Amino acid sequence: MRKSVLLVIVVAVAVAVGRWRSTSEPAADPKRLIANRIWLDHIPRSDKDTVQAFFANSKEAVGVFAASSQWRGSYELFRYEAHGGELRVVYPQTGEREGVRAKARRCTEQGMDFCLELEGTSRGVKKYYSREGWEVDAARDAGEIQGQVEALRAQLVAAE
Repeated sequence: MRKSVLLVIVVAVAVAVGRWRSTSEPAADPKRLIANRIWLDHIPRSDKDTVQAFFANSKEAVGVFAASSQWRGSYELFRYEAHGGELRVVYPQTGEREGVRAKARRCTEQGMDFCLELEGTSRGVKKYYSREGWEVDAARDAGEIQGQVEALRAQLVAAE
Protein backbone atom coordinates (compact mmCIF):
# COMPACT_ATOMS: atom_id res chain seq x y z
CA MET A 1 0.00 0.00 0.00
CA ARG A 2 1.19 3.42 -0.79
CA LYS A 3 1.05 6.33 1.61
CA SER A 4 -1.97 7.74 -0.25
CA VAL A 5 -4.14 4.82 0.83
CA LEU A 6 -2.91 5.30 4.39
CA LEU A 7 -3.89 8.97 4.19
CA VAL A 8 -7.38 8.05 2.97
CA ILE A 9 -7.72 5.55 5.79
CA VAL A 10 -6.57 8.14 8.34
CA VAL A 11 -9.30 10.50 7.08
CA ALA A 12 -11.83 7.70 7.49
CA VAL A 13 -10.53 7.06 10.99
CA ALA A 14 -10.93 10.77 11.79
CA VAL A 15 -14.65 10.26 11.27
CA ALA A 16 -14.68 7.99 14.29
CA VAL A 17 -13.95 10.81 16.72
CA GLY A 18 -12.98 9.55 20.15
CA ARG A 19 -14.23 6.11 21.07
CA TRP A 20 -16.37 3.91 18.95
CA ARG A 21 -17.08 0.29 18.37
CA SER A 22 -18.59 -1.74 15.57
CA THR A 23 -19.92 -5.26 15.42
CA SER A 24 -18.36 -7.90 13.23
CA GLU A 25 -20.35 -8.43 10.07
CA PRO A 26 -21.26 -11.61 8.27
CA ALA A 27 -20.01 -11.37 4.69
CA ALA A 28 -23.29 -12.77 3.36
CA ASP A 29 -25.41 -9.80 4.53
CA PRO A 30 -25.10 -7.01 1.91
CA LYS A 31 -26.66 -4.35 4.16
CA ARG A 32 -24.04 -4.97 6.83
CA LEU A 33 -21.17 -4.93 4.33
CA ILE A 34 -21.56 -1.21 3.66
CA ALA A 35 -20.73 0.28 7.07
CA ASN A 36 -17.52 -0.11 9.06
CA ARG A 37 -15.48 -1.05 6.01
CA ILE A 38 -12.92 0.95 4.00
CA TRP A 39 -14.04 1.33 0.37
CA LEU A 40 -11.67 2.54 -2.42
CA ASP A 41 -12.24 3.06 -6.12
CA HIS A 42 -8.81 1.50 -6.90
CA ILE A 43 -5.38 0.81 -5.45
CA PRO A 44 -3.09 3.78 -6.27
CA ARG A 45 -0.63 3.28 -9.12
CA SER A 46 1.72 6.11 -8.13
CA ASP A 47 2.23 8.72 -5.43
CA LYS A 48 0.26 11.25 -7.53
CA ASP A 49 -2.65 8.93 -8.32
CA THR A 50 -5.83 10.18 -6.63
CA VAL A 51 -7.86 7.50 -4.88
CA GLN A 52 -11.54 8.00 -4.05
CA ALA A 53 -12.63 6.53 -0.70
CA PHE A 54 -15.91 6.01 1.12
CA PHE A 55 -16.39 5.09 4.77
CA ALA A 56 -19.52 4.98 6.95
CA ASN A 57 -19.43 4.38 10.70
CA SER A 58 -22.58 2.63 11.89
CA LYS A 59 -22.31 3.53 15.57
CA GLU A 60 -21.78 7.25 15.10
CA ALA A 61 -23.91 7.41 11.90
CA VAL A 62 -21.27 9.55 10.22
CA GLY A 63 -19.23 8.95 7.10
CA VAL A 64 -16.77 10.48 4.67
CA PHE A 65 -16.19 10.86 0.98
CA ALA A 66 -12.46 11.43 0.40
CA ALA A 67 -10.14 11.94 -2.55
CA SER A 68 -6.42 11.71 -1.87
CA SER A 69 -3.00 11.15 -3.38
CA GLN A 70 0.16 10.99 -1.32
CA TRP A 71 0.56 14.75 -1.78
CA ARG A 72 -2.93 16.23 -1.74
CA GLY A 73 -6.35 15.33 -0.48
CA SER A 74 -9.84 16.53 0.26
CA TYR A 75 -12.80 15.13 2.11
CA GLU A 76 -16.37 15.82 3.08
CA LEU A 77 -17.99 14.37 6.17
CA PHE A 78 -21.67 13.53 6.33
CA ARG A 79 -24.31 12.30 8.76
CA TYR A 80 -26.69 9.58 7.72
CA GLU A 81 -29.63 7.37 8.61
CA ALA A 82 -29.78 3.89 7.10
CA HIS A 83 -33.16 2.70 5.82
CA GLY A 84 -32.84 -0.65 4.09
CA GLY A 85 -30.59 -0.16 1.08
CA GLU A 86 -30.83 3.63 1.28
CA LEU A 87 -28.68 6.09 3.20
CA ARG A 88 -30.38 9.39 3.96
CA VAL A 89 -27.35 11.66 3.90
CA VAL A 90 -26.94 15.20 5.25
CA TYR A 91 -23.81 17.25 4.56
CA PRO A 92 -23.52 19.54 7.62
CA GLN A 93 -21.25 22.07 5.88
CA THR A 94 -23.85 22.95 3.25
CA GLY A 95 -27.07 21.50 4.65
CA GLU A 96 -27.57 19.50 1.44
CA ARG A 97 -29.53 16.26 1.66
CA GLU A 98 -29.42 13.19 -0.58
CA GLY A 99 -31.04 9.79 -0.73
CA VAL A 100 -28.19 7.44 -1.63
CA ARG A 101 -29.02 3.91 -2.74
CA ALA A 102 -26.20 1.57 -1.71
CA LYS A 103 -25.75 -1.97 -2.95
CA ALA A 104 -22.85 -4.09 -1.65
CA ARG A 105 -21.97 -7.61 -2.76
CA ARG A 106 -19.15 -10.11 -2.97
CA CYS A 107 -17.16 -9.79 -6.19
CA THR A 108 -13.78 -10.58 -7.71
CA GLU A 109 -13.34 -7.40 -9.74
CA GLN A 110 -9.99 -5.56 -9.71
CA GLY A 111 -8.53 -8.14 -7.33
CA MET A 112 -11.02 -7.18 -4.60
CA ASP A 113 -13.46 -9.21 -2.51
CA PHE A 114 -16.42 -6.81 -2.35
CA CYS A 115 -18.08 -4.23 -4.62
CA LEU A 116 -20.19 -1.25 -3.55
CA GLU A 117 -22.40 0.71 -5.94
CA LEU A 118 -23.79 4.08 -4.89
CA GLU A 119 -26.62 5.80 -6.76
CA GLY A 120 -28.03 9.24 -6.06
CA THR A 121 -24.96 10.90 -4.58
CA SER A 122 -23.25 13.99 -5.96
CA ARG A 123 -20.02 13.14 -4.12
CA GLY A 124 -17.36 10.51 -4.78
CA VAL A 125 -17.60 7.89 -7.50
CA LYS A 126 -20.35 5.40 -8.22
CA LYS A 127 -18.38 2.18 -7.63
CA TYR A 128 -16.01 1.24 -4.82
CA TYR A 129 -14.13 -1.92 -3.84
CA SER A 130 -13.00 -3.49 -0.58
CA ARG A 131 -11.13 -6.55 0.63
CA GLU A 132 -11.44 -9.04 3.45
CA GLY A 133 -9.70 -7.52 6.46
CA TRP A 134 -10.61 -3.91 5.58
CA GLU A 135 -13.30 -3.90 8.25
CA VAL A 136 -12.97 -1.48 11.13
CA ASP A 137 -14.00 -3.83 13.91
CA ALA A 138 -14.29 -3.61 17.69
CA ALA A 139 -11.98 -0.59 17.84
CA ARG A 140 -12.42 1.09 21.21
CA ASP A 141 -10.02 3.98 20.99
CA ALA A 142 -7.76 5.83 18.57
CA GLY A 143 -4.75 3.65 19.46
CA GLU A 144 -6.58 0.48 18.50
CA ILE A 145 -7.85 2.08 15.29
CA GLN A 146 -4.31 3.14 14.40
CA GLY A 147 -3.17 -0.44 14.98
CA GLN A 148 -5.81 -1.67 12.53
CA VAL A 149 -4.71 0.93 9.97
CA GLU A 150 -1.08 -0.19 10.29
CA ALA A 151 -2.08 -3.85 9.91
CA LEU A 152 -4.01 -3.03 6.73
CA ARG A 153 -1.06 -1.04 5.42
CA ALA A 154 1.30 -3.95 6.07
CA GLN A 155 -1.04 -6.35 4.22
CA LEU A 156 -1.11 -4.15 1.13
CA VAL A 157 2.64 -3.58 1.12
CA ALA A 158 3.20 -7.34 1.30
CA ALA A 159 0.77 -7.88 -1.59
CA GLU A 160 2.59 -5.45 -3.96
